[in-house]
Amino acid sequence: MKLFDTHTHHLRHDAWVNRAPGDILEPGYTYSVGVHPWDADSFDLRALEEAAVHEAVAAIGETGLDTLRGPSLEVQEHVFRAHVNISESLGKPLVIHCVKAFDRLMALKKELKPTQPWIIHGFRGKPQQAGQLLRAGFNLSLGPNFNPETARVIPSDRLHIETDDSPVTLKAVASAVQKALDHRQ
Repeated sequence: MKLFDTHTHHLRHDAWVNRAPGDILEPGYTYSVGVHPWDADSFDLRALEEAAVHEAVAAIGETGLDTLRGPSLEVQEHVFRAHVNISESLGKPLVIHCVKAFDRLMALKKELKPTQPWIIHGFRGKPQQAGQLLRAGFNLSLGPNFNPETARVIPSDRLHIETDDSPVTLKAVASAVQKALDHRQ
């Protein structure tokens, strides 16, 4: 497993550091830029487009759908679709936040037929849900609070690790994931 943090809010090397459009991008780091679904009601397409083309931006997001927090799902989906369009036009992967909206997310993937990877960050679901998402073509990123049984069903080429906003080191997350993988049956 390559040690790379797919999603962090901390300024770290060997990571996609998550930032919002308009945030200052410090030199020497790699970023993902997007509008979190909780903030979708303050979405500015021009600001996202300008940030997304920056040479230090390697991924688009975090974006997504969250039924528990944020503006209406209609607003969140509008913003999500804009992120997908930018991801596709720039050839950059999409980092996705999803809470209790996986059915809608899978329907959107089927409808939009993206060519860029869609990575669900901070995935904590059960192996059955992981299987559905993997069959639908998603990649899954595991953070400090992952389900060990789920880690075992994710193919290595579709498995990512992350620290998100946790103070836990990437090495600690990778070690925990590796320990779970070592117990495959």
